Amino acid sequence: MTKSTGKLYGLGIGPGDPELLTLKAYRILQSVPVIAYPAMENGKVLARSIVADYLRPEQIEIPMPLPFSPTRSSQPYYDIAAEKIAHYLSEGQDVAVLCEGDPFLFGSFMYLFNRLSGKFTTEVVPGISSTLASAAQLGAPLTYRNDVLSIMPATLSEEILRDRLAVADAAIIIKLGRHFSKVRDVLIELGLFERALYIERATMLNQRIVAIAQVEPAEVPYWALIVIPSQQKSVS
Repeated sequence: MTKSTGKLYGLGIGPGDPELLTLKAYRILQSVPVIAYPAMENGKVLARSIVADYLRPEQIEIPMPLPFSPTRSSQPYYDIAAEKIAHYLSEGQDVAVLCEGDPFLFGSFMYLFNRLSGKFTTEVVPGISSTLASAAQLGAPLTYRNDVLSIMPATLSEEILRDRLAVADAAIIIKLGRHFSKVRDVLIELGLFERALYIERATMLNQRIVAIAQVEPAEVPYWALIVIPSQQKSVS
């Protein structure tokens, strides 16, 4: 008799506020025997902290150390994480991988999905992205009618950022961190600086909204983004 394997879940857990977890994600989180989550090299585990109050003591936990550094390849780390997860799936245990925001929108789960979904039954549970949560926290309607929204990482080159922003009706720039000064200069050049809105750690307890002109570049965290809402004012 062939032994059945477990099911892999890519669990979107939202931007940081535990109450923004979907009912489906909560149900799965409560039922699976194994959970996995990214862990930064400094030991911080943001994803787990978001849902900590919903976890059960008997659940097996798989921290996945990942190098959040542009100079180091993450491939070996995802290979190791995928191997650990595959072990439990092969033993017939379901595994939920926690992913901040949405698993398929710049989510780390995508790299595990590419490695494991061809071997194990997989379900992706969408979550509220920090991009949309930020617009809500800023009170900034993003798009009206035929507007096109562009989401882009600040890690892009200055030239590409300039080209993309020049034609965007509305935009969200994520992963600011040490790239803030570059982004700021492009926004000023394109005449978008006055429209730009800045937020850090949207929906978390340490959320911070600051006028973009007052932002200190050296203090901008990775979990900061800029929203450039539409200029349109829709008439109903």
